[in-house]
Amino acid sequence: MKKAAAGNGPVIIKKYANRRLYNTETSSYITLDHLAAMTREGRDFKVVDAKSDEDITHNVLTQIIMEEESRGSQMLPVNFLRQLISLYGDSMQAMVPGYLEASMESFRRNQEQFKSTIEGAFANSPFAEMAKRNMAMFEAAASAFKPGQPDTSAATPEAPAAGGDDVSALKAELARLQDKIEKLAK
Repeated sequence: MKKAAAGNGPVIIKKYANRRLYNTETSSYITLDHLAAMTREGRDFKVVDAKSDEDITHNVLTQIIMEEESRGSQMLPVNFLRQLISLYGDSMQAMVPGYLEASMESFRRNQEQFKSTIEGAFANSPFAEMAKRNMAMFEAAASAFKPGQPDTSAATPEAPAAGGDDVSALKAELARLQDKIEKLAK
């Protein structure tokens, strides 16, 4: 999350004693949901205590995760949380943040690479249009499971019904793509 507001550095968010958050960029009060949306958009921000000017970004981000988890959007498995807690005070504690950051960055790169590979595999195929529709439906379905995302299922184009010949052609194309993915993985 390095994208800053118009190149002026991170957006400063002030947190007051009454727990209200004030966005100095828009001169308005915001909620934790707004900060979560800013995070998803890649906006860089810094949360400071309005009275002491102490940086409390870490605490607020942790609070956002706790709220997301309590809403039923549980992404962090109990075993992972237990392992994480057990590392506090351990001699390896200093290495954990860097490791987790690198792991998440690697996960994001792999996610983007997978998406590019799938899109590229269909680019020069007679099934390109069908693949685009299927990818749009897949993304709409995946976004339905993300909290706070608008429902795009109504705007998703319907895939044409496949006949017998189309199914055979799709199976052949799928086998070709699986071979291509296996070659890329090696």
